[in-house]
Amino acid sequence: MSTAPDNAVRAYIEAHRAAFLDDLVEWLRIPSVSADPGRVRDVERSAEWLAAELSATGFPVVEVWQTAGLPAVYAEWPSGDPAAPTVLVYGHHDVQPAARADGWDSEPFEPVVRDGRMYARGAADDKGQVFFHTLGVRAHLAATGRHAPAVNLKLLIEGEEESGSPNFAALLRERAERLACDAVIVSDTGMWSADTPTVCTGMRGLADCQVDLYGPDQDIHSGSFGGAVPNPATEAARLVAALHDEDRRVTIPGFYDDVAELTDRERQLFAELPFDEAGWLRTAKSHAALGESGYTTLERIWARPTAEVNGVYGGYTGPGGKTIVPASAHLKLSFRLVAGQDPAKIEQAVRDWVADRLPAGIRHEITFWGATRPCLTPLDHPALRSTVRAMERAFGKTVRFTREGGSGPAADLQDVLGVPVLFLGISVPSDGWHSVNEKVELDLLLKGVETTAYLWSDLAENWQR
Repeated sequence: MSTAPDNAVRAYIEAHRAAFLDDLVEWLRIPSVSADPGRVRDVERSAEWLAAELSATGFPVVEVWQTAGLPAVYAEWPSGDPAAPTVLVYGHHDVQPAARADGWDSEPFEPVVRDGRMYARGAADDKGQVFFHTLGVRAHLAATGRHAPAVNLKLLIEGEEESGSPNFAALLRERAERLACDAVIVSDTGMWSADTPTVCTGMRGLADCQVDLYGPDQDIHSGSFGGAVPNPATEAARLVAALHDEDRRVTIPGFYDDVAELTDRERQLFAELPFDEAGWLRTAKSHAALGESGYTTLERIWARPTAEVNGVYGGYTGPGGKTIVPASAHLKLSFRLVAGQDPAKIEQAVRDWVADRLPAGIRHEITFWGATRPCLTPLDHPALRSTVRAMERAFGKTVRFTREGGSGPAADLQDVLGVPVLFLGISVPSDGWHSVNEKVELDLLLKGVETTAYLWSDLAENWQR
């Protein structure tokens, strides 16, 4: 196995840097906004553009896969080595809506470079992070003298991630045989900071619902009937008040039964990060940190399950008073889940908890929306160790470990394909995902290129089946 020499990789990247960035600019000009029905053709053009670019990169198999919604792009490049592992890279080519009127300093779909940063919608989320794989595999081949990657390399680039991936799980199930692999690398994430390169090792899952409570058949006079009939708004408030105990732990029976508790090693790794809680609070536009007792802020948002009240409404909310017992009240709840938890079990536990707490005379309905399972990469997995080594070569620094508090399609990849999911991203918090003036740091983008140039040989050399 030939390992790519660092100087050869860097020389190749530098020689092709300008053309790489020019191509990225061309792709970013396509406004592939999946949430906008008027942009369907643009999302299709984005898929076609990427397919052509992957063919030009050298992938012998490139296909645009149609779904019930918007298209994904699939590419495959066999190693030729029967012992080589198979790696699937996931990303997405659709983007969030953006308009100059939102407050952008420049046109969001006309990329500009200022002070070493490229500003455009999708520059970091996620076209830039998808695109670094094209130059990365070419640098890998040039530096090793190979004609094919050291691993069997597959790419699946989705077209609906920014719209909730409504057809993604079905696509995975339909194409599971083609997508079969030993590990998935998700390049749709970020690092702690430019000075602290990190690898994400997990994302939380999600279950969210609406609880509708109904009492009288219509709003009724609170003087004539109040205190003698059940009040849906009062019962909604009682549910909210009962959701957590005095230690901010969720009180729903069974909620914590399957939680994978943090190990001492994992807590130590979180503590090694240069976390500035005051700065974090400023970003959160909040004035105090508060949550489950016995855990740090990072542990709470990365490794502990939560129950949040997203909305409470019902009865009269206009100016002045209106003395009624309202006919209905409503709650919107979300539950972030961690490794070990099953959204289906949590859904049933919530249903049982609500039903047990409501008095006679209150009818209720609960509507759950699409659930996302949590995913977690074992710290001792060989593919994770390879990813860390490759990043450390590229960045010249020790790589730390993080998790993500949010949720995404990584769990579908893990569940349907039955393999571990790893995260390789170079974006930093200031890149402004989903916000105005989204950008990517060009030096970090090229570090992503360099990381992948080293990664494929390391994976092939150190894979343990």
